[in-house]
Amino acid sequence: MLTEDKKGLDFRFDCKPDFGFITVNIPSGEKIKVEASAMATMDTNIEMHTKMKGGFGRIFSGESLFINEFEAKNGAGDIQIAPGAPGDVEHVYLENESIYLQNSAFVASAMSVEVETKFQGLTKGFFSGESLFLIKCSGTGDLWFNSYGGIIEIDVEDGYVVDTGHIVAFTEGLDYNISKVGGYKSLFFSGEGFVCRFSGKGKVWIQTRKIGPFTSWVHPYRPVKSKS
Repeated sequence: MLTEDKKGLDFRFDCKPDFGFITVNIPSGEKIKVEASAMATMDTNIEMHTKMKGGFGRIFSGESLFINEFEAKNGAGDIQIAPGAPGDVEHVYLENESIYLQNSAFVASAMSVEVETKFQGLTKGFFSGESLFLIKCSGTGDLWFNSYGGIIEIDVEDGYVVDTGHIVAFTEGLDYNISKVGGYKSLFFSGEGFVCRFSGKGKVWIQTRKIGPFTSWVHPYRPVKSKS
């Protein structure tokens, strides 16, 4: 049985927090948006349509240019969604509000949620070491997003500092600036880099792991072609 949420579509999470898997029940005649290649299984009465979304900014954000729309025909149907990253999944019901996601975090949403690519500026994007683009999700309806590692939700009352590689999402009411965590010596030798200093009141979702250190850890174990 799906777990009924007080608002929005009925859905269920499985395998949290390591390999989050989402089951959404789509009512008859309704649709949801799903990130390209994230559909794992679906009932036979669900039809898929591919739409170009977010403009060419999605190319530079690292996201697919396309979002798939899934519609339940002649009765309700279940769709199961598997994000690409090995990590957690989270749900937020937006009520005429906006959330910014890191470029790879969007998984799915109700059709009433607008999903667009937003340029965060050369200074913030370049110095963060992350993408120059964020995904802005706004409106009223269901939103699902994912992380690499587990997700922790933090209430920000005044200010908070997060390593840029650990940010998954944050609410629109927060302002932020990118800065070094220490001096230039710390930047190059401490293993720490740039941090995001949030100010204001809102929520930040962080992930318990980040890709950079993992790829560095894996690097020595990569297969190397012998020279002969």
